Amino acid sequence: MARINRTRLFTTLASLLERIPVGLAVRIASVVGSVLSLRDSAARRTVERNVTTILTERSHGRAPDAALVRRYVRRNFASYARYWAEGATLPRIDRHELLSQISIIEGEPALRAAMAAGNGVILALPHIGSWEWGGAYLAALGLPMTAVAERLEPEELFQFFVTKRNAMGLGVVPLDEGATGELSRILRSGGLVGLLCDRDLMGGGQPAQLFGEPVTIPKGPATLALRSGAALFVGVVYSGPGSAHYAIIEGPLNTHRADGLRKDVERVTSDIVAHLDGLIGRAPEQWHVFQPIFTSEGDAR
Repeated sequence: MARINRTRLFTTLASLLERIPVGLAVRIASVVGSVLSLRDSAARRTVERNVTTILTERSHGRAPDAALVRRYVRRNFASYARYWAEGATLPRIDRHELLSQISIIEGEPALRAAMAAGNGVILALPHIGSWEWGGAYLAALGLPMTAVAERLEPEELFQFFVTKRNAMGLGVVPLDEGATGELSRILRSGGLVGLLCDRDLMGGGQPAQLFGEPVTIPKGPATLALRSGAALFVGVVYSGPGSAHYAIIEGPLNTHRADGLRKDVERVTSDIVAHLDGLIGRAPEQWHVFQPIFTSEGDAR
């Protein structure tokens, strides 16, 4: 019964959000998110840790003021609420409106050139802003992206989100043992694959330093690029100012085979981390990571 209610809750909320103007849905969600940021929770403590880590690194080791951290935390929860509200309403936005509210301000020519080469393209993505807006935008440009999604329980809830993302123009491959084969097939056909890569969901990631703190980063984007010959980029879609969104795409990264697969994967993954550090650091209030990722001070994934 609990599982059925959970599915019903998400579908009902999505249905309600779809029926009201996007701007109103975002305003309501942002207020709710701001209020939730005031409640003590594991998610809030994680966001506090993330924000403090980034701001400390950006100020060369000087700890940020507590009031500043609270403001960033509040904005983070409001940003995440906006992500959900826009995700619910995005499938009904027409192509003209979509194209008027988002643009790629860096990297579009390089991305188009890589797609034209026909060897496939991988976009390594952090949980920043709204990557789904980026996927919908690319689909509107005739460059549809397929993303990997963690399976949700129950299955009907997972299929609900798959249907929603399909309506945005996003393909979805479940994160399971068949994912790599399906992604390789898409790349061989010259397609575009998006891989969220700032959380090590499966374990076995590469140790790295992000904002001066130890983390583990998935090796999937580097491994897939090296094995397939696809071009590898790092991209992000920021939300705001206002109702606008803008994307930055960096790359292509150097994925030439040089020192054997293991060392090449380590090199390319380290390059991805360097890009993530810069892109996330531009808008730490939009980094939607609510499970601990830093492995120091007793943190666990």
